[in-house]
Amino acid sequence: MTTETQTLEAAALKLPPGARARLAEQLIASLDNLDTAETERLWAEEAERRYQAYQAGKIPARVAEDVFKDAYGKLIGLTRSRAAGGLSP
Repeated sequence: MTTETQTLEAAALKLPPGARARLAEQLIASLDNLDTAETERLWAEEAERRYQAYQAGKIPARVAEDVFKDAYGKLIGLTRSRAAGGLSP
């Protein structure tokens, strides 16, 4: 992460929750405008960054079964929360 990115992140985290949410929405929406080649390039860079961090012992490996079990549990919780009126779709 560059110094400029770190500075922007620190400033964004100081915003009130509503402003952070709007900023997050705008940033995510801006990624929808990338063409397929750019998206693939960015994912390849991210995969390489994560692999290098794993190789350096900075992040642990997880068994795929555990990853999917956790993801499924979170999806079930999200579905239940939405059904109870906790989150809007």
